[in-house]
Amino acid sequence: MMISLLFAALLDFLIGDPWSWLHPVQVMGWFISIYSKFTLKFIQNPILQKIAGIGLTLLLVLSSSGIVWAIISSSKFIHPWITIGTESIILASCFAGKSLRVAAEDVLAPLKDSDIQQARSRLSRYVGRDTNTLNEPEILRAVLETVAENGVDGVMAPLFWAIVGLATPMGPVPFAIAYKAVSTLDSMVGYIAPPYTHLGWCSAKLDDLLTYIPCRLMVMTLGIISGHPIALWNQCRRDGAQDPSPNSGWSECAYAVTLGVQLGGLNTYRGVKKIKPILGIPNQSITPEVIRSALDLNRRCFLSWMLIAIGLIGLHMQAGIVLTLCGQIF
Repeated sequence: MMISLLFAALLDFLIGDPWSWLHPVQVMGWFISIYSKFTLKFIQNPILQKIAGIGLTLLLVLSSSGIVWAIISSSKFIHPWITIGTESIILASCFAGKSLRVAAEDVLAPLKDSDIQQARSRLSRYVGRDTNTLNEPEILRAVLETVAENGVDGVMAPLFWAIVGLATPMGPVPFAIAYKAVSTLDSMVGYIAPPYTHLGWCSAKLDDLLTYIPCRLMVMTLGIISGHPIALWNQCRRDGAQDPSPNSGWSECAYAVTLGVQLGGLNTYRGVKKIKPILGIPNQSITPEVIRSALDLNRRCFLSWMLIAIGLIGLHMQAGIVLTLCGQIF
C-alpha cells in the first residue's frame, strides 16, 4: 500500500492530470450537476433541499469510495503489480500538486509580457472572484491565495486521508477518493448563496470538518519549516480565525506569515464586494518568485508528510516483528 502512495506522489509530480484523460472529478461533477439540477427544479422547500443535499453527499462519497475499493479488490485477482498500478493512478488523481503549479504558471506567463488582459482571462479559470478589473498586484495576490488554499484542499488533505487509510484494511485509495468527492461537492454546491444554500449545506460542513485537522497540521509543518512554529500558530489563531471559513483563513495566514507578504482584502464575487481579513505583514511585495516559493513550500510539506508516513509504517512493522518474536518465545 505504501509503495502505491509513493508511486502516486511520483506520478503527480511528473505527469499531473493529463487533459485528455477521464478524471474521477469529471465523473463526480457530471453526477453532481445532474442531481442538483433535478433537485432544484422539483424541490423548492428548504428542509427538503437540505435532506436532498445530505442524500447527495452520502451517495457520492459512499459510491465513489465503494467503486474504487471494488476495482482495487478485483485487480488483486489478476496480479499484485496491477493492483499497485491501479492504486497509484487513482491516488495520483487525488493529488493536485502539479495541477496547481501548472495553473499558477499559466496565469504568471502573460505577466512577463505585461499582458494584463490575458492574465485576467486565465485567472478566471481558476478562481471564483471577478477578475476583469484586477491589476497586476491583485492578480498576483489572487494566485498566491489560490496556491495557499489549494495547498491544503488539493494536496495535503488528500494525502492526510490517504495516510489515515494506510492504517485500515481498506487502504489509502478509498479514503483519499472519499475526501476528493467531498471537496468536489463543496466546490460545486457548497455555497451559502442561492440556489445552493440548502442543497450544499451538508457537503460544505463535511468539507470543513474533514479539512480541519489537515489544515492545522499543515500550519504546524510550515511553522517547523520556517523555524517559528509557536509564533505562526498564534498568528493564525488570531488572524486566520477571522475568516468565515474555518480552514482557508488559517492556510492563507500561514503562507502569508511564512513568506512575509500580506493576503486578504477586497474581493468581488459576481459583482458583490466582500472584504476578507488582512493576513500577514507586507515585508515584501507578492511577486512571481514569491508564488513559486509558496509552491515549493507545498512540495516540502508533502515530502515531509510522506517521510513521516514511511517512518510510522517502519515503526509499526518493527513493533509487529517484536510482538511476533515475543509470542514465539513466551
